[in-house]
Amino acid sequence: MDFTFTEEQQAATEAARAVFSGVAPDGVPSPALVPGAVSEDIDRPLWAGLAAGDLLSLTLSPQHGGAGLDLVALCLVLRESARVLARVPLLETCAVAMALQRYGDRGLAAELLPRVGRGELILTVGANGRSGHDPAELAVTAGRVAPATNDPSGEAPTDAADGAADWVLDGLQSGVPWAQAADWIAVPAHTDEGRAVVALVRPTHEGVTLAEQVSTNGELFAEVRLDSVRIDNRALMDAAGAWDWLRALLTTGTCALALGLGEAVLAMTSDYTGKREQFGFPVATFQSVAVQAADRYIDLRAMEVTLWQAAWRISTRADGALPAEGDIAVAKIWASDGVRRVVQTAQHLHGGFGADTDCPLHRFHAWAKQIELSLGPAAAHEEALGDLLAAHLLG
Repeated sequence: MDFTFTEEQQAATEAARAVFSGVAPDGVPSPALVPGAVSEDIDRPLWAGLAAGDLLSLTLSPQHGGAGLDLVALCLVLRESARVLARVPLLETCAVAMALQRYGDRGLAAELLPRVGRGELILTVGANGRSGHDPAELAVTAGRVAPATNDPSGEAPTDAADGAADWVLDGLQSGVPWAQAADWIAVPAHTDEGRAVVALVRPTHEGVTLAEQVSTNGELFAEVRLDSVRIDNRALMDAAGAWDWLRALLTTGTCALALGLGEAVLAMTSDYTGKREQFGFPVATFQSVAVQAADRYIDLRAMEVTLWQAAWRISTRADGALPAEGDIAVAKIWASDGVRRVVQTAQHLHGGFGADTDCPLHRFHAWAKQIELSLGPAAAHEEALGDLLAAHLLG
């Protein structure tokens, strides 16, 4: 395993830093502090800047207008985005695009992915709060039905003329990020045979209803209800491993967000404690302060090494080789616990100033809690890791 980043990956990092350099964490408090304070839309100018910098097409193949880079490059960009709490669906859009490119219908991929790279389409995905390894945990069902003669909604592709069977989706997916701004939503579902699949639907598709929800970090999420939503075969990724791979991308990307956020918070804490004086000395020179900061630095380094291990495993493995599940679980355990400890220590070392909503630290704390619980808290991944170890030992 080589942790040295390639020239292309380093170039992606530099491009991301240039795009995010003018972005500052917004001052919207979390709902826990000011009820009703919600960021209702993505940062549209920033989204356009990401497209102009070719960062939305980073992991797309050249045939779809992309650079053909891997998950490591995407995680480097996500890390930079989290330093400024960028209000864009970068992870969700890129992860769904990568899944569509790998497992989706080729015609649909050729139709949608170039537009994704140009920033014309926003993709999102509904993912359960737990680790979601068991298809039975998926709340949406996908069942085959007789082919339709046409699609009266006009919202989803249909190949009924070719005699292909359609699918019908029923269920409820809670906590879908950026759903109101999205053009397509990837919904994990389970079939009657117990297989996990991924369906693509439009928010305006007949039978799809969005109900507003507010996330911990003060963003507008949605509860997506699917009531006999009919799609065709092109809009369903039913190949073995499609949902597992998409979930792996999302979980590892979430670890990258945790790392970037944690590094920004530790830098804020270092700057503050270096300037704040007590008894004529900067508080950073006090042993108790230095030890706490050192512990959080160790957390961040552990978060970093486990992140790159997981991203490298996913990016280099062939089907059936180098399984990444254990590495992903370890990375998310460190990300969830580590980012929580970093922001808690930061608030403690900032003293009363850390509780002041005029200080941006409270925004980082709200985002950290959202990231900690997204796609399963540490306990859920510890359980998944235990199951993997038990299966290995018994197998």
